[in-house]
Amino acid sequence: MARALCAGVLACLAGTALAQQADPLEAYNRSMTRFNDTVDEAVLKPVATAYQQAMPSPVRTGVSNFFGNLGDAWSFVNNTLQLRGEAAMASFFRVGINSTMGLGGVLDVASEMRIDRYKQDFGLTLGRWGVPTGPYFVLPLLGPSTVRDTLALPVDWRGNPLRELTPVSTRNSLYALRIVDTRANLLRAENVLDDAALDKYSFTRDVYMQLRSGARNGDGSLPPEPEQ
Repeated sequence: MARALCAGVLACLAGTALAQQADPLEAYNRSMTRFNDTVDEAVLKPVATAYQQAMPSPVRTGVSNFFGNLGDAWSFVNNTLQLRGEAAMASFFRVGINSTMGLGGVLDVASEMRIDRYKQDFGLTLGRWGVPTGPYFVLPLLGPSTVRDTLALPVDWRGNPLRELTPVSTRNSLYALRIVDTRANLLRAENVLDDAALDKYSFTRDVYMQLRSGARNGDGSLPPEPEQ
């Protein structure tokens, strides 16, 4: 976690000028960020905090692994579309191993076998084929994005394996659990960010833009998600 934060800080410092040029919508973005923060403080953060306190760490890890396995399936599609053969094969084997030996993805057996995760989405696939990120754009409730990533969202939503799950009540419950689990995983990182950033909005924007415009891992994939 500390290494990931340090990498984010360095990326932020290296790309501040670039990110500021890519934020012509700053007035809107700051307003939407305040709205999102208000909703988060009133609803998401308290629920995520209660979830973290109530659920034992192994249970939370299993939940995160389950959703990570679903994400690997979509990463396989995007790595294939990007012609990243090694990454596509790694994603394929991760899904196969974790879905079987890992009890539907609850256990991350693939990582224990040192099969790397190459996380991708359709926005990065568009970037692979030359589509620029466009300006920074804060989405209602969803948070940081870019114009390119926003346009890619409908494809990412259609690629979510949860869409095929029935009944609808179960699917919606899993959507809600995923949101809470993701927010709970960010609690520790948020505390560090609050202490480190003089302007939380600018820091978040600069790091996000660097990640999406090219300051990613050497293989072009996103860095790992925060640990619990």
